[in-house]
Amino acid sequence: MKNFSIGITWRILVLAVFICPIPFLINQKNWLLVFLLGSISISLLFNLFHYVNNINRKLARFFESVRYSDFAVKFRSDDKLGKSFQEVNQQLNGVLEAFRQARAEKEANLQYINTIVQHVNVGLLSFDSVGNIELINNAAYRLLGIYRLRNINELTKTQHTELYEILKELSSGGKTLYMASNEQQISINATNISLRGRMIKLVSLQNIQSELQQKELDAWQNLTKVLRHEIMNSVTPIVSLVGTMKTIVELDLADKPEIAETVSDLREALGTIEGRGKGIMNFVNAYREFTSIPKPILKEAKAKALVENVLSLVKPQLQERRIQLITQYYDDFELMIDTEQIEMVLINLIKNAIEAMDKKISPKLKIKLQLSDNQRTIEVSDNGSGIEPEAVEKIFIPFYTTKKTGSGIGLSLSRQIMQMHGGNLKVHSEVGKGSAFQMYF
Repeated sequence: MKNFSIGITWRILVLAVFICPIPFLINQKNWLLVFLLGSISISLLFNLFHYVNNINRKLARFFESVRYSDFAVKFRSDDKLGKSFQEVNQQLNGVLEAFRQARAEKEANLQYINTIVQHVNVGLLSFDSVGNIELINNAAYRLLGIYRLRNINELTKTQHTELYEILKELSSGGKTLYMASNEQQISINATNISLRGRMIKLVSLQNIQSELQQKELDAWQNLTKVLRHEIMNSVTPIVSLVGTMKTIVELDLADKPEIAETVSDLREALGTIEGRGKGIMNFVNAYREFTSIPKPILKEAKAKALVENVLSLVKPQLQERRIQLITQYYDDFELMIDTEQIEMVLINLIKNAIEAMDKKISPKLKIKLQLSDNQRTIEVSDNGSGIEPEAVEKIFIPFYTTKKTGSGIGLSLSRQIMQMHGGNLKVHSEVGKGSAFQMYF
């Protein structure tokens, strides 16, 4: 502060030295010296003003730096003015450094949060009142099958027109379900938040198809257990009683010729009841495996080796029926699976394909391996009779079958195994053109 005071004092003294003679010179009408001293005085006055206002300019630069987030500014030039000005410079630089650190920490936190958002499996997107996208993560892109979205009205140009209407109308705290074109059931939740004075709608998108299928499967399994228990409890004593009655007939009535015809009819009737009773028991026991699949023991396996092993088992059937086998191994990838269970699914799908091509003149069976966007797929397709559209929705329901001799358990069991592996089993079919079953891992 001492240096600053000295600077002001000598500037005022010099200014006074040049200003004081001016009135005398005016009386003497010495206009040249008046002009010269006046010019010097104005220059000294401007210098004094500039010198005094230096701190104001410094503060203006400081606030401008804060306003425009330019924290690279340093205040060093007037340290020579004294200790107090050094302290001012140090404090201003300290505040700017604090802002720098705060901004760096904020950017690091935003990067951290954004990384988390991009890695969650739930689709997230947010948009403002006019539909401009503020945030969208990779899970949402994958779920919607798109690669870019800048405004939600762009959904009207895709297969998600209905989703656009839902997002536009869904209120804060609202929940709804959306059926995507790829048969995925998507749960939608929305909430409104205020961000810097603007209302932003945050929406979560979650594919609950596997959860719904699991709930449906659990319901069927529970129903099957109850029915099996009740049927077995009712039929078993009947079959046992029929056996007792047959013994009585053979021991007590067989040697009475006067009722020989009646005994014969009775023996036949009891045999029929016993046969049908045992048939029902065998039928019910056949579905025990549907409710008691062991937990898969996961091990690494190569997809190509898995398929080749299954094909070696079914090749005799393919050759016998003159079925052309086409294999497309675009990718060979590792799978974490229970090999025996997945082989059972493959065998079941191939067996169904063979039966579907029973009346085909040039039957073709195609096995395809594909890896796309980390989605591992094994596809089994045929050019057989195909499946009726109304039946496609039902073929995975337990006990439903389109075959005259089918049990209706194979595809249900196959999908259950795939779900236990964290995957899924889907089908695309056209009547007269064939069917394609995709095993998603």
